Amino acid sequence: MNRALTLHDLIVAGAAITAGALAGLLLRLALKWLSERARSTRWGGDDIVVAALRTVVPWAALAAGAWVGAAALPLTRVVDRTVNQVLVAVLILAATIAAGRMVAEMVRSLALARSGVAASATIFVNITRVAVMAMGFLVLLQTLGISVTPLITALGVGGLAVALALQDTLANLFAGVHILASKTVQPGDYIRLSSGEEGYVVDINWRNTVVRQLSDNLVIIPNAKLASAIATNFHQPEQQMSLIVQAGVGYGNDLEHVERVTLEVAGEVMADVEGGIPEHDSVVRFHTFGESRIDFSVILRTSEYGEQYRIKHEFIKRLHRRYQEEGIEISFPTRNVVLRQEQPDGITLPHQRTLPAPDRTPGA
Repeated sequence: MNRALTLHDLIVAGAAITAGALAGLLLRLALKWLSERARSTRWGGDDIVVAALRTVVPWAALAAGAWVGAAALPLTRVVDRTVNQVLVAVLILAATIAAGRMVAEMVRSLALARSGVAASATIFVNITRVAVMAMGFLVLLQTLGISVTPLITALGVGGLAVALALQDTLANLFAGVHILASKTVQPGDYIRLSSGEEGYVVDINWRNTVVRQLSDNLVIIPNAKLASAIATNFHQPEQQMSLIVQAGVGYGNDLEHVERVTLEVAGEVMADVEGGIPEHDSVVRFHTFGESRIDFSVILRTSEYGEQYRIKHEFIKRLHRRYQEEGIEISFPTRNVVLRQEQPDGITLPHQRTLPAPDRTPGA
């Protein structure tokens, strides 16, 4: 434009920019109010969408005000084009950041909904966020007039050198993707490795798997090590698992009576204790004639691996009390120890004493 800059132009431009900033602030407050309402709904997708809009809308309002203000000024063609490119770049950058967050949160919500536990697989979240950010960056370069073809070519050539330098990192990355894709281990599962480490899988990220032990300590396992290890997953094919408790009674007890009382106690525990399966029919199996008792196993059922300790605790307490009420003997092995004492006249007097022997058989 050839005309000179006037005070009226400055006032109009300032008013436009101010109006855009105020509109952005008001829209952000309105979206904050809408976000609080969205938290009260069951569907979590509205929270993600509103959070993304809170990132884009204020910047869009500010950019619109700046564009109107720039249009009111007598700018040259080059300056006008530069201003437009900067405003478009700001919008693309804000939209890319918002889209990256939105997609990442959707992936996180999907993983949480499928696993049903408070765990996450940040490897997929990070991959989707990086992919969205990369596409937005390429769009931004193309909008600014920078050709992306040479950049992609350079990245392709340099990718080989990067891959050679980051062999371990890439091995862990692809191992993590393989673990999640094969569904052998998912966040929230309780696993035990052949090397002895065990616990709940808290997170699987791009480099390692985080396992929380029952003592609340964290074990960090590289994904490549986990993929090649022999592991037991106590949540597959289902979370419910059988719990076997070993016990034993003396030979003088009526085994039919013992079985009936034990099953009654097992049924009470399954119905009353948290983590038990009320519809499970417990089983008693006598299996060994021990040195001083008959050993048997009681098969219970628990909803999850971590609940077995509470169930076993309550079952042993109630079974012991019920056996005392029913007069059922829980025997232990005994030994006869003979002590010989030498007298001054050479006569040896035997003294016999019965001592309880240590119980080496498993049981209650």
